[in-house]
Amino acid sequence: MVRLGGISIYLGTLIGLLVVWWSGGFIDAHGQPLGVEQEYEIWGVTVGGLAFFLIGLADDLFSLSPVTRLMLQMTVASLAWMVGVNIEFLTIPFVGLVYVGWLSLPITVVWLVGMANAINWIDGLDGLAAGVSGIAALVMLVVSLQMDQPAAALIAAALAGGALGFLRYNFNPAQIFMGDGGSYFLGFTLAAVGVIGLVKTTVVTSVLMPYIILAVPILDMSAVILDRLRHGKSPFIADQRHLHHRLLQAGLSQRLTVLFIYSLTLWVGSLALAFSGLPSGLIYALGATGLLGYTSWKALKHAK
Repeated sequence: MVRLGGISIYLGTLIGLLVVWWSGGFIDAHGQPLGVEQEYEIWGVTVGGLAFFLIGLADDLFSLSPVTRLMLQMTVASLAWMVGVNIEFLTIPFVGLVYVGWLSLPITVVWLVGMANAINWIDGLDGLAAGVSGIAALVMLVVSLQMDQPAAALIAAALAGGALGFLRYNFNPAQIFMGDGGSYFLGFTLAAVGVIGLVKTTVVTSVLMPYIILAVPILDMSAVILDRLRHGKSPFIADQRHLHHRLLQAGLSQRLTVLFIYSLTLWVGSLALAFSGLPSGLIYALGATGLLGYTSWKALKHAK
């Protein structure tokens, strides 16, 4: 099975952005050209995504050690921070927005590297990572437009096209895999879109959006790391502790497991739409809740 499908995801995203650029340049919702800083952010995220893709591609081809991968990822994330992809605020419960100052660098690096690996870790079943990333990118597109963040919206739109176009050939039974190159690219780009489009604003709900939209891979990775450490295992050693593994062990089929996790992703995304103030956002959230309830019922029927 070919594991270089990440090439098509990256090229699909890049070509989408280039077509818009060649058609007259990047514009906002009012038809006005984006500023130099916003264009710089678009290409900065795209180049950073290329670097993460190449790290994953090298791992696919040469099996890099976990420490080597991590060091390379931290280096690229630090460079991304230097060109403006940085987290300047955090939301503290009962306090509100807090300016993080010099902690911006380590927080940004942890976010970018963590999300790249979170998407990589859920890439364990046909179509799972591509579908979750595509859904998350579509939600980020809508939320970015709602928050008047055109640069982030453009990247999210291109990324959604790249991921969902690839899903046509990656859904069970898969004809091709994305490999580490594709999953690292998807994870980094989603995290970076969240930073330049939402976290940079000073609205509490906006700062929370990326963490809500990407809650499924974030919580899966966090739970797995804590479980491994609790049992005295290395957090870098692969095992069968992920959500999709547990659902398979419960008796669900591959397709039903993937569809259930899609529903979870769509549900948390619908909550983000509601919190963003999107018209009828609450209706979308209720609809997604119904879909999640239906897939949960189907999952329970098939569980052992």
